[in-house]
Amino acid sequence: MKFLLTSIIMMLCMSVYGQNNDSLQVDTMKTQNLGNVTITSRRAGTRRMAGPANAVMIGREELFKAACCNLGESFTTNPSVDVNYSDAATGAKQIKLLGLSGTYVQMLTENLPNFRGAAAPYALDYVPGPWMSGIQVSKGASSVKNGYESITGQIDVEYLKPDDEQGITLNLYGNTKSRMDANADANIHLNSQLSTELLVHYQDDYGNHDENNDGFLDQANVRQWNLQNRWHYRNSQYIFHGGISMIKEKREGGQTGHTSHLSHPYNIGIETNRYEGYMKHAFVLDPEHGTNIALMTNLSMHQLDANYGLKHYDVNQKNAYAQLLFETNFTKQHNLSAGLSLNHDYLTSNEKETTPGVYAQYTYNLNDKLVAMAGIRADHSSRYGTFVTPRFHLKLTPNEIVNLRLSVGKGYRTVWALAENNYLLASGRQLVIDDLKQEQAWNSGVSSSFYIPLFSHTLKLNAEFYHTHFNEQAVIDYDSNPTEIRIANLNGKSYSNTFQIDASYPIVKGMELTAAWRWNDVKSTYGGKLMEKPLTSRYKGLVTASYKTPLGIWQFDATLQLNGGGRMPTPVSGLWDEHFHGYEQVSAQITRWFRHFSVYVGGENLTGFRQKQPIVNAADPWSSTFDPTMVWGPVHGAMFYAGIRVNIGRL
Repeated sequence: MKFLLTSIIMMLCMSVYGQNNDSLQVDTMKTQNLGNVTITSRRAGTRRMAGPANAVMIGREELFKAACCNLGESFTTNPSVDVNYSDAATGAKQIKLLGLSGTYVQMLTENLPNFRGAAAPYALDYVPGPWMSGIQVSKGASSVKNGYESITGQIDVEYLKPDDEQGITLNLYGNTKSRMDANADANIHLNSQLSTELLVHYQDDYGNHDENNDGFLDQANVRQWNLQNRWHYRNSQYIFHGGISMIKEKREGGQTGHTSHLSHPYNIGIETNRYEGYMKHAFVLDPEHGTNIALMTNLSMHQLDANYGLKHYDVNQKNAYAQLLFETNFTKQHNLSAGLSLNHDYLTSNEKETTPGVYAQYTYNLNDKLVAMAGIRADHSSRYGTFVTPRFHLKLTPNEIVNLRLSVGKGYRTVWALAENNYLLASGRQLVIDDLKQEQAWNSGVSSSFYIPLFSHTLKLNAEFYHTHFNEQAVIDYDSNPTEIRIANLNGKSYSNTFQIDASYPIVKGMELTAAWRWNDVKSTYGGKLMEKPLTSRYKGLVTASYKTPLGIWQFDATLQLNGGGRMPTPVSGLWDEHFHGYEQVSAQITRWFRHFSVYVGGENLTGFRQKQPIVNAADPWSSTFDPTMVWGPVHGAMFYAGIRVNIGRL
């Protein structure tokens, strides 16, 4: 590891001498050659989508601003999405959007619902960063096309495509926390219509770090193999996408080596095998009117074998999804989408559900000045019966400066309580799960975007407010009983209010500055009392700065995060405080671009802040007061990393 870091840093420093001799054309730049003149413009890393939904596309330009080893590490510079540890023992992470946990965010991979149930706690580690071409994040009620589950929004991952430019790309990464990643992707164009792609990922966390000396690993050691093979075929009337993937992962956590003298050390072992296959068939009926029929299918099997001390959880979840859709533009102003869907989940003989559904969505577009999208779907669950999901979006663009968006809609969700929250078994508290109802909530929001000409540049300003109100919810209750963690049906109110404002501006040539502020008001009823949701920050501030030199050879990126305090669960015997306080984090990266490769070095959590006691009562892991799930901040201090990206070119 030391050799890797030293070698890359030396390459980075020595490269400055050849800076003037390099001629670059890299992914993050648009280049046009005019004789001996090269005109270069920088492409925005994050751009707002043009449709009626409040959505942004995070491109590779933005992802390259940090190490971005996987999906969970891709939102460092994003003001809307938070990624937090669910517990300090297994490394499970969860996304938070609009102040609510990731179970209310529908996860998609290229418009196919994915990573459900047992895959949810560790899903953010299953998508390697170098495999992604972009991430689409939409807030609020989303389109009914993808189902009824989206409550706070959707996150849709776009992978690199088989029909992208032919060649091989390699990415190697190492950090001071004893982690090593290796990635490769290769595209082969078999002919003008058929292409294939192979994606390979290997991750190895091999250290035993215990910075706070509590006797437990600060993070689980993870070894993962991840393979994916993708195919693409296209002619004038038919398009095919398909692929298969496999993930094999082993997580080991718990008490460190120097506690091995204990007669019964507390150990965590989680083994995962995941297999997946998908197909998309699109038949183009009328190119002039965009009329087409498509069939999309996805099959997955997720095997999980987990041990938390003396507790064991074993599940083999199978999921099948299919959608048949029709879409056409009657005129330039009128669009209709309609379709059928079928989703099947099987975890055990008592945990299974089959849900067929039908939907229709109409969009009216008046010269892009007014866009209205109304959708409705009806589904029938084998567990909960028939339910209807209405959603509506409106976009107004009175001029080139202002965009206004409004959305309202309902969402439903089936809770696989133990599968989605199996990391709670690491706690010494007893896990109690009630007979849960189907979750349902209304989400409404308004957002405004302004593009203001200012000193020959454009100031991009955005402000938004979202309200989520639950009619039914599965509430994780830490408060009512100090010896239990109970997942119970909502008995009272539960809501989330989120307000965010952000702005970006190129303050000097080649330098973009972004600042954002978000306020969260998230409350639910615990034991008959309406209280703040525990372990949730009340606010977040973000400032990012990115500078690329005129020739695009050097790039400097830095991010400052301000994370607000919040409420802790009701204290037990004084083992923790009633509230946690705010904290700051700084990350930075330097990238040196060459013709066919780039080298980057950086650091995360450079302030060195970490939660002093992420594991409650670590000295007695077999007691009812032992709990590694009280995590609200970083579990380890400053981390430094280095890596290299190589583009070999055509095969």
